[in-house]
Amino acid sequence: MRKTIGVRLTAPLLAAALGPAALLLAPVTTAAAAPARTDVAAAAVPGMAAAPYEYLGWGSPQKPTDVMKATGVKWFTLAFILSDGGCNPKWDGSRPLTGGSDEAAIKSIRAAGGDVVVSVGGWSGNKLGEKCSSASALAAAYQKVIDAYRLKAFDVDIENTEFGNATVRQRVVDALKIVKTKNPGIVTYITLGTTPTGPDATGKDLIKRGAAAGLANDGWVVMPFDFGGHSGTMGQASVGALEGLKAAVKSAYGYSDDAAYRHIGVSSMNGNTDEAGETVTTADFRTILGYAKQHHLARFSFWSVNRDRACGSGTDADACSGVAQSPYEFTRIVVQYQG
Repeated sequence: MRKTIGVRLTAPLLAAALGPAALLLAPVTTAAAAPARTDVAAAAVPGMAAAPYEYLGWGSPQKPTDVMKATGVKWFTLAFILSDGGCNPKWDGSRPLTGGSDEAAIKSIRAAGGDVVVSVGGWSGNKLGEKCSSASALAAAYQKVIDAYRLKAFDVDIENTEFGNATVRQRVVDALKIVKTKNPGIVTYITLGTTPTGPDATGKDLIKRGAAAGLANDGWVVMPFDFGGHSGTMGQASVGALEGLKAAVKSAYGYSDDAAYRHIGVSSMNGNTDEAGETVTTADFRTILGYAKQHHLARFSFWSVNRDRACGSGTDADACSGVAQSPYEFTRIVVQYQG
C-alpha cells in the first residue's frame, strides 16, 4: 500500500498523519449469494481501459493536452476527490469541483478529443466514505462529482482507514450500487491494494460484499506494488496478484473465467515504488500489457503520469520515476491497451 513517494497522497494533508482505523467487526451483508453469472463487463468507450492517473494538485503535473499529443493517450484518471471535512466532495478536499483549474483541465482534455475518469479516495486525507454517514449520503456526494463533469466512468480508490473499516466498506459498496442505478451505463472501478497472490482478507471481504449486495461493478482493480517482498520480476508478481484477484471475483460473483477476467484490472506504479529495492520497469509493464490483452481486462492504469519521466537533480520523487527512461515511456506502453 502507498506510504510516501508517489503514493496518491494529498499535498495539503501530508503533514497530518492518519491514525489506524479501528477494524469494525460488522458482518458481511447476509443477502442471498449472487447467482452465477456469465455476462461480461460493460463495453467501455475506446481508450477508457487505458487511463493513467494524473494528479493535478502537486507533483509538477504536465499539461494533459501535451501528454495527449506526445503519446496518443485519450483518457486520464484524475485524482483525488476528498471530503472537505463533511460529506461534500472537493479536489484534495479544498478545490471546488467547478470554476477552477481542475474543470479547465477536463474541458481542455475533452476539446482535444479525450475524456476523464475521476477518482475519489487515495491514501491520505479525509475520505468521503468515512465522512458521509450513510450510503445514500455517500451516493449523493459521488453524484455531485458525476453531475459536475457528466462522467462516463468513476473510480473509488479505497485505501488506508476507508479500506480497513468494515462498516465503511459496506457503505462504499451500497453507495456505488445506488450510483449504478441512477446513472445507467456508467462504468465503475474499485481500486484496492493487493499481495503478490491477490487481495488480502480485507480485499476479499470487500469483493464479497459487492457480490452480496448485487453491485455490478465493472472493474475490481488491484495495485500490485509496495509488496514488502515478492518472487520473480514485478511483472510476474503483478500477474500473480491478478490471478488471485480473478479467483476472488470469480468465486464471489459466480462468473466464468472469461467474465471474471473482464471484471478485473490493474493499476501499477512506474519505476521505483515506496518499497526500497522494488522497481517496476518498462519490461514489467510489457508483461502486464501482454496479460491484459490475453484476458481482456477491464483496465490497465498506473500511478502516475506525473512520474513518467526521469529525475533531475533534486527532483521530487512524486514528479519522476527514479529510473532511466525517455519521457512518457510507461504511458506509451499503457496506451497500447484497448480492452
